[in-house]
Amino acid sequence: MRTLSGSDRWLALLLAGLAGYVDSLGFLHLGGVFVSFMSGNTTRMAVSLAEGRWGAALEVAAILILFVVGAMIGALIAGAQGPRSRSRVLALEAVLLAGAAAAAGAGAAPLAIGLMVLAMAVENSVFLRDGEVGVSLTYMTGTLVKTGHALAAAVRGGDPFDFRPYLVLWAGLCGGAVLGALVYQGLGLIALWPAAGFALMLALATRISRAG
Repeated sequence: MRTLSGSDRWLALLLAGLAGYVDSLGFLHLGGVFVSFMSGNTTRMAVSLAEGRWGAALEVAAILILFVVGAMIGALIAGAQGPRSRSRVLALEAVLLAGAAAAAGAGAAPLAIGLMVLAMAVENSVFLRDGEVGVSLTYMTGTLVKTGHALAAAVRGGDPFDFRPYLVLWAGLCGGAVLGALVYQGLGLIALWPAAGFALMLALATRISRAG
């Protein structure tokens, strides 16, 4: 986060909020299974296996596999680094979220969940650096670890505010999740339409701002 420009930090914050929003919709619909937090899903799958709940374990395993596939697709779509790369990734995310919203409206909830998982995996390719994820957007464990490390550096005499970019990113995901949970109460998975529109807006804004 510290190496990002001001505009990129804003983009990262907005995308973290989008991830939190979508993940909360999936979490509520699936009753405690995530569409972006695969560490938590891995634990759930392992516990289900230990308890002999094979159907539940298989459901989570399918989500894990889809997430890996989505990450692969995102990296392929991104290609080289740059503004056009980011706009392509965000456009694909918007299409996937729109497809998920349409599927939910048609009563095809499993398809909607699958497309949500793909969209969340794809999002992590927005800030690729040398083929690696530069900023964690849909999971915050590493971000919170960096927050703690920055606080430790401050205790040793470093910059006392170095932790802020990481904490702000976490707050973005948390805020998005709160909003998603509130909207889900009234709309269910149809609440994906605003998320799709937001992703499309970010794709267009990224393309236009870099072109200018």
